[in-house]
Amino acid sequence: MRHFLLLAVLALGATAAVRHVRVVDRTDVLGGASFGSAGPYERLVMKAEFAVDPKNPANRIITDIDRAPKGDDGRVGFFADAIVVKPRDPARGNGTILFEVSNRGGMGLLRMFDPGGTDEYGDRHLLEQGYTLVWTGWQFDVPQQQPLKMYPPVARGITGLVRSEFVPSATTMIMPLADRNHVPYEPIDPETARLTIRDRPDKPSHPIANSEWQFTGHGAIHMHAGFEPGKIYELVYRAQDPPIAGLGPAAIRDFVSYLKYGGASATSALGDQPRFLKRAIGFGVSQSGRLLRTFLYYGFNADEKNRRVFDGVWAHVAGAGRGSFNIRFAQPSRDGHPLMNLFYPTDIFPFTDLPERDPDTGVTAGLLDRTLNTPGAPKIFYTNGSYEYWGRAASLIHTTADGKQDVPTAADTRIYFLAGTQHGPNAKPVRNHTQNLANPSDYRWTLRALLDAMNAWIKDGTPPPGSQYPRIDARQLASFDAISFPRMPGVEFPTSIYHAMHLDFGPDFESKGIVSNEPPKIGEPFPQLVSLVSVKDGNEIAGVQSVDLRVPVATYTGWNLRSGDIGAPDMPADMIGSFIPFARTKAERERTRDPRPSLEERYGGREDYLNKAKAAAEQLVSERFLLPGDVPRVLEESATRWDLVTQ
Repeated sequence: MRHFLLLAVLALGATAAVRHVRVVDRTDVLGGASFGSAGPYERLVMKAEFAVDPKNPANRIITDIDRAPKGDDGRVGFFADAIVVKPRDPARGNGTILFEVSNRGGMGLLRMFDPGGTDEYGDRHLLEQGYTLVWTGWQFDVPQQQPLKMYPPVARGITGLVRSEFVPSATTMIMPLADRNHVPYEPIDPETARLTIRDRPDKPSHPIANSEWQFTGHGAIHMHAGFEPGKIYELVYRAQDPPIAGLGPAAIRDFVSYLKYGGASATSALGDQPRFLKRAIGFGVSQSGRLLRTFLYYGFNADEKNRRVFDGVWAHVAGAGRGSFNIRFAQPSRDGHPLMNLFYPTDIFPFTDLPERDPDTGVTAGLLDRTLNTPGAPKIFYTNGSYEYWGRAASLIHTTADGKQDVPTAADTRIYFLAGTQHGPNAKPVRNHTQNLANPSDYRWTLRALLDAMNAWIKDGTPPPGSQYPRIDARQLASFDAISFPRMPGVEFPTSIYHAMHLDFGPDFESKGIVSNEPPKIGEPFPQLVSLVSVKDGNEIAGVQSVDLRVPVATYTGWNLRSGDIGAPDMPADMIGSFIPFARTKAERERTRDPRPSLEERYGGREDYLNKAKAAAEQLVSERFLLPGDVPRVLEESATRWDLVTQ
């Protein structure tokens, strides 16, 4: 049954950070179907109204909070979209909020933990486990069609610099000012804007005369002679009236706090939730994982009453990054990759949870300086794949800033390296403007097991599996040019790797979130290390080894190279790994001069391979990196992989 409750308002006390929640749409999930012991679910689509006290210490961390307009009560008001998928009878749930930090306004949580199925709810795993699924808009500039957005006030009268960077994949006349078609900052003083071009990240920029291009007036730039594929363009211009971007993390903080601790009438649609919701896990992928690292860095995990918000924080494939989430003229979508979104405030010191020293600057700091040993301290998971070590500087979260030693981790932090995987899971093994096939290894089965472990950790105190990542002292981690990768026919090994750089955004960046150097002054790179590989087959030797790596039919890497049709063919592809199948027979291997043993030399046929895959899956179950009920589906994937390579 579908209800439109356009006038339903959930009133909170006047001092609560969440003032009202207006239910826009209330729908039974999948027609009222029942999901295990949790029973039927319902989906609520809402608009949440917030009002934060700018004098409260929990809000002093928000950049430009004093520049925001205030209501008669002295509070700063704003709105955000919110979606909750919960058991219709909350007493039948498992008592845990699973909150996804929305990635660029979208919803990917169910695809990440519920692979398979023909609709948005996948295989129903999260529903059958009884989780209450929650999303809140936190990003102000997402594309219009996205379901989750935050609507903040702006700091009127402030002007500043904005940098727009783009790398075309084909010859084109028009490029958007904002990243990934987000809402751009509109330029003022167009005559002062400057455009440059360069061939590679480490090459000098060259100016392009203003007579050769112009703003279109529709959030884009027009190049009269056309933009060249594979080239890096940077446009710096002035804008005004920046949104108070740091209210985004505050929206996440306060909506989760509202669900856990309450404040609404017990008769309202969500007012009874604090009776049943006792725990919250914050989960974020890529951009969203970087937001969670930023969330912890600033100390957002304690609400206005100094209560813990997330009991568990899980940053997935975030590498060593943070991002433009709480600065003036923020661009939250901007990240950092080998050839995309370079030199934004993403991979910036500090990288490790505990204090570390930057030998270049002498600064000592840690990611958790404002969170550790406070009421807001959560349990933490960091999960990264191979790509994040090649393209997102992930080794810096567990090495010294000079790359010479391992560092200790916080007691309540676990780090898991998902060996042999690319940024996104379950890719089709095709060439996506790359020289090699994309990496299809699916790490979501590991994530499902780790979610079970995280929930048990915060609920019952049951420790999760120990950290699994490549270490310097175990001779598993080294610079990329020290990797003894097998020389395979037709496969080029990368000649460069992404590095986090020392970046100087100006004297007020760290203390006030104000960028005055745009582009920033670029200093020396931080050393970037990657997992060593087996000289026998090129697969990584450390971390959580999936069935794909324990019983391989191919080499799985976190790197790939761009194809010539999109330019810069010597550069690593952004976010895509490689799948390089073994030869089927010894004769084929010898004919192609492939140094890796063939399938024929490794296995006694398909049945032998699948028997070995089953044994590997059962070992992963014993290690708590695979759920017992997922073994048959993992073996289906293994069979598909064998058939793909042999046929």
